[in-house]
Amino acid sequence: MRVTVATRRSALALAQSRAVATALEVSGHDAPLLELTTAGDRWSLAGADAAPGMDVKGMFVKELEEALLDGRADIAVHSAKDLPGELPPGLAVIATPRREDPSDVLVGSPGGLEGLPDGARVGTTSPRRSAQVRAARPDVQVVEVRGNVDTRLAKLDAGEVDALVLAAAGLRRLGIDRADVVALPLDVCLPAAGQGIVAIEGRADDASVRDACAPIDDASAHACLLAERAFLARLGGGCSVAAGALCVADGDALRMRAWWEGTGRFADVEGTAGDAAALGARAATEVGAP
Repeated sequence: MRVTVATRRSALALAQSRAVATALEVSGHDAPLLELTTAGDRWSLAGADAAPGMDVKGMFVKELEEALLDGRADIAVHSAKDLPGELPPGLAVIATPRREDPSDVLVGSPGGLEGLPDGARVGTTSPRRSAQVRAARPDVQVVEVRGNVDTRLAKLDAGEVDALVLAAAGLRRLGIDRADVVALPLDVCLPAAGQGIVAIEGRADDASVRDACAPIDDASAHACLLAERAFLARLGGGCSVAAGALCVADGDALRMRAWWEGTGRFADVEGTAGDAAALGARAATEVGAP
């Protein structure tokens, strides 16, 4: 079966999409890539500031979803944390490979956040990371640094910032191994919903493509993503929401920690994979979501 894979052209997106394509090929399918440039890619390259309330997440997936809806592609591969809270009608997350390390890391300071000097410049574009870094180190300057991983690392190495906050999963998938990378503890920086998970999006009614992707799907990662996305959806779902969520599966049992800047509250909830969405909604209630 031919399964066309829509992907962005960034190095990380291509690495993730090629891994999915290879897994499909191992199962006997032909999986060519359809490489697309999104509005988010163009915006990021232009260097323009984000307007208040801008749905930056949607800007990085819209063209891929259009390719699904018009039939040019059969699946789209995303970093799950980049997906908006609601998907377009007719589309669904149909598979999720095994989760990579979901944590955030600090790059550029071998001593971690504590090792940064007073007033150090820490680069990130994420409201969640910005809020959590400021809570841990109110004295540092959070600087907006956009672009792909290589671009951000080049800005760090050029001295434009003293450190960066990045996803561990992205560095691992790109094969980047630096001595100045330090994992941020979860009680300091709780990751974004879906961080470390690759989401395979497809047409909800395309049973043959769903069946083709079934061997790639990891049930634990899928249940955790469902819970984390349900939490995010209750908070409004956009990238402007400063919130973190991490669900961990132990067989059918799920444990989830969530945080929302709106109240500053953390919540720890437990449930089962069969009630993953309800678990995420309950976590949102416990952190004080309206």
